[in-house]
Amino acid sequence: MTPTPIPARVRAWGWFMDRFRSMHIATMSPTDIEHNQTMRAIPAPVRRVVFGARDSRVEVRDLSIATSHGPLALRVYRPRDARTGASDLPIAVYFHGGGWTLFGGLDVCDWLPSRVAAELGAVVVAVDYRLAPQHPYPAAVDDCIAAVSWASEHAEEFGASPARLAVFGDSAGGNLSAVMALRARDSGGPPIRAQGLIYPVTDTTLDDESMHENARKPVLHRADMDAFFRYYLGASREHGADDDPSVSPVRASSLADLPPALVQVSAHDVLRDQALAYAARLSTEGTPVEVKTYAEAPHGWVTYPGIMRVSRRASADLVDFLRRALAVD
Repeated sequence: MTPTPIPARVRAWGWFMDRFRSMHIATMSPTDIEHNQTMRAIPAPVRRVVFGARDSRVEVRDLSIATSHGPLALRVYRPRDARTGASDLPIAVYFHGGGWTLFGGLDVCDWLPSRVAAELGAVVVAVDYRLAPQHPYPAAVDDCIAAVSWASEHAEEFGASPARLAVFGDSAGGNLSAVMALRARDSGGPPIRAQGLIYPVTDTTLDDESMHENARKPVLHRADMDAFFRYYLGASREHGADDDPSVSPVRASSLADLPPALVQVSAHDVLRDQALAYAARLSTEGTPVEVKTYAEAPHGWVTYPGIMRVSRRASADLVDFLRRALAVD
């Protein structure tokens, strides 16, 4: 698909972000990162306008589960109109974006998981996984494995069926979703029926065409990706982490026998080509895959639904995919 011009309001947001050091990870100080992880500097009403508000059609339960690495915070969304005594709702686990480093806490990530829960009629579990640089790789992967296992084991408590389990996420969360599908295949479960990969990170390579073409496009710069990998991988990069499929899923020896995937791609995104490369490999190796490219979009329609009008169209595409993939046999 040929890209179309980025809408004026989105270009304006990109211009605004570029004016402040604290808006791009590549130029953030350690204090900036800490503030971003807690969102202390952004009043709640502003967060809702920029990052989107929670869908009013869901009820929410916050909880903490025990893992081998300590407590892990989760937020469970359930449709208010789900029938009493239901036991067969789909259940989906959501991993937020932010380069494994930003957007700590679940309040800033309410919009998409609550919308999917309401529109799909599903239980959605959002995961507050540990963030770099304090907790580098594989902390996020370990937390996400624990969350998927917990969701499968406890699905029935929320009226859901573990046989209708999906994972989805954006950017770094898309990476974690792909990694969870690979891990579940290779370790024998829990069985994942679908994976929604929203402009996913699939490789540590920063030298493909879209990385250069979109290096300074709104929201995510090529320099930001370099910084994200530095923080996330840390010293593990010296031990071959770039080639680890749990970091770069496109480098897995096989992408066969994975759950059906939706790969959503923003045309003006540095991650465009690696997302498309991952989708191409899935297809070549026999995993069902659908690709949706949004010609006017830069990176970040999940993060900034209040600014990017494409957000609602793209989220509807995600819900449609999940509805079909998780349909009762």
